[in-house]
Amino acid sequence: MRLLVALSGGVDSSVAAAELRRAGHEVEAVTMRLWGGPSDTGCCSVADVEDARRVAAQLGLEHHVFDFSERFDRTVVDPYVADHAAGRTPNPCVECNRHLKFDALLDRADVLGFDAVATGHHARIVQHGGRARVARGADRDKDQSYVLHPLHDAALRRVVFPVGDLTKSQVRDRARDLGLRTADKPDSQDVCFVTASEGRAAFLGARTPLHAAEVVDTEGRVVGRTDAVELVTVGQRRGLALAGGPDRRYVVDVDVAARRVVVGPPERLRRELVALEGVGWNGDVPSGTVHVQTSAHGPAEAAVVESADPGSDAAVLRWVTPRARVAPGQSVVVYDGDVVLGGGVARR
Repeated sequence: MRLLVALSGGVDSSVAAAELRRAGHEVEAVTMRLWGGPSDTGCCSVADVEDARRVAAQLGLEHHVFDFSERFDRTVVDPYVADHAAGRTPNPCVECNRHLKFDALLDRADVLGFDAVATGHHARIVQHGGRARVARGADRDKDQSYVLHPLHDAALRRVVFPVGDLTKSQVRDRARDLGLRTADKPDSQDVCFVTASEGRAAFLGARTPLHAAEVVDTEGRVVGRTDAVELVTVGQRRGLALAGGPDRRYVVDVDVAARRVVVGPPERLRRELVALEGVGWNGDVPSGTVHVQTSAHGPAEAAVVESADPGSDAAVLRWVTPRARVAPGQSVVVYDGDVVLGGGVARR
């Protein structure tokens, strides 16, 4: 096969490229230039691009750099800012995978005559119900199936995940055996376009107005203030400097328009249902009990699909055991065991 491997400058994509080359495929490497601003983590920094270039040279691969920065701004950064301004909790990694790695990059690979695109994601592709589907990777602690949930059958037939059957320690061992410069490079953390020195507040504050807000309890009594209601998320406990009381209090609602945050005891977060928008199913709407994950490495909890119109991007899930409310904007991913069936975004 003629494969285009997305080389991010990390150890996983480095080993993915090496494994494909070892298997005898015709491999070329590409690094996507996504974020034009400062970056000190993730796959967007100047150092990461240089690491990718050197790994490609070490493996004897032709190396390309594709500039997708305008599309990244439009489909990832701008919605990230808009979501915070509306009081939602976005997941930019999901949107980057949806719009860049497995849309723009796949389209470019098709134009250039490649058979498939490969990445270093810790996930697998399996046949399930007659369709290609994303499944959890062998290393559950590093599994990335959650952020890959928008990938459906047509795209998955043109994608390869060479390290999905390896644990992270096995990946690093193979990188060391090959003498790759990325073998002991730390994993990327957090949002790649928000620097540790700048922080989320400064990043957002430079792009959208941030507003102070009252923090009230469930009886409407003022118990504190926050400098930026746009930075508060449902379920948050720390960082609000609440006055008085030893009991644990969590954010149970965020109303940006009213400049108000409501806090209460954990039981006030309990919900039987979660309503979704932007839903995509890789196949038919599932019936019976499924398992649902609401964060990248959180537990998968039992639920049933209460309602879903195959012609609509909306759905309602009912938890088998009521659980804490999902923050609006957060990705909600539906599994059958280890296999992703689809997912959407929690709505208010």
